Amino acid sequence: MTDVYIYDALRTPRGKGRNDGSLHEVTALRLSSLTLNAIQSRNNLSGHAVEDVIWGNVTQVGEQGACLARSAVLASDLDESIPGLSINRFCASGLEAVNLAANQVRGGAGEGYIAGGVESMSRVPMASDGGAIAVDPSITFDQYFVPQGIGADIIATEYGFSRDQGDALAVESQKRAKIAWDENRFSKSIIPVEDINGITILAHDEFMRP
Repeated sequence: MTDVYIYDALRTPRGKGRNDGSLHEVTALRLSSLTLNAIQSRNNLSGHAVEDVIWGNVTQVGEQGACLARSAVLASDLDESIPGLSINRFCASGLEAVNLAANQVRGGAGEGYIAGGVESMSRVPMASDGGAIAVDPSITFDQYFVPQGIGADIIATEYGFSRDQGDALAVESQKRAKIAWDENRFSKSIIPVEDINGITILAHDEFMRP
């Protein structure tokens, strides 16, 4: 079996997923094309340098619909001959895009891929795509559909996790993120989001609350 390697990893800063978040005026297409441009520039990619761009995103409607991966390629500096594939595995969509790219290499379908994901909850509200599992009684009632938040409450009750324990874990996570930022551990992977005039909109993760 062919060994698979990750050669580079880049991302934009994370903004608050609300209509007043720092990135609320920036489309998912723009976030994607900025990332692809940074990958292309940093790794000197030219021509049909990769087999495919595999992009995960959950709410594939409106600005994020119609195969956002392909639109992102066309909006970027990558060669327009490179195709794009959008996938949805809910919260694991970006991770699954990377897994799929790795498996394509292992299977001999190609030698190089760009994989990742994007979601703009500031502009495309969660659950705005509907979905049979949530709205069609023929499956909702038969399968006992449990949204993620309710599922978390059930798990906490079942295993005896208190609200204070959950909050303490969240606070500790925020503290660790702040320390990592202060130690410049993300300096090689973060690309600032700029507007068309080159003015920086966001250069750091917005939501850290240590």
